[in-house]
Amino acid sequence: MSAARLDDIDRKILAELQADGRMTNVELARRVGISAPPCLRRVRALEESGFIRGYHADIDPRELGFEVQVFAMVRLKSQSERDLSAFEEQARNWPLVRECHMLNGEIDFILKCVSPDLPTFQRFLTEGLTSAENVASVKTSLVIRCAKDEPAIPFDVVESRAAI
Repeated sequence: MSAARLDDIDRKILAELQADGRMTNVELARRVGISAPPCLRRVRALEESGFIRGYHADIDPRELGFEVQVFAMVRLKSQSERDLSAFEEQARNWPLVRECHMLNGEIDFILKCVSPDLPTFQRFLTEGLTSAENVASVKTSLVIRCAKDEPAIPFDVVESRAAI
């Protein structure tokens, strides 16, 4: 099922589940205007085709004692596919790294990291990240405040583009 093959009902299902993944199938069906059995079939098809990757709780890291958030910009010595993949695998294994994105340009990767405190992050930075094989340099920026953290897909943009 490609994005082009999603109909309005599928898009409504995705938008509703994105806003509240805990609602019952009956409530979801009511919101999108179809009966429960076809709604459940559509949800399962969206899951199987990869549109829905999972369901997650939105947990406040500060409530659990993760007071520090840092973005680390990483430049590698080599950008061969083998070295890029090796770094990605290493990043997946570092618990403090919550996101890892490969970029084009001067920086090869940006990492979003969380930590309970600065000494813990500093230890990760010096003993893990900067000493990792193939890492040429790391620049970090400590997050002071978050103005927006919206992981959801903006369905209104997709819908307005389709209407053009």
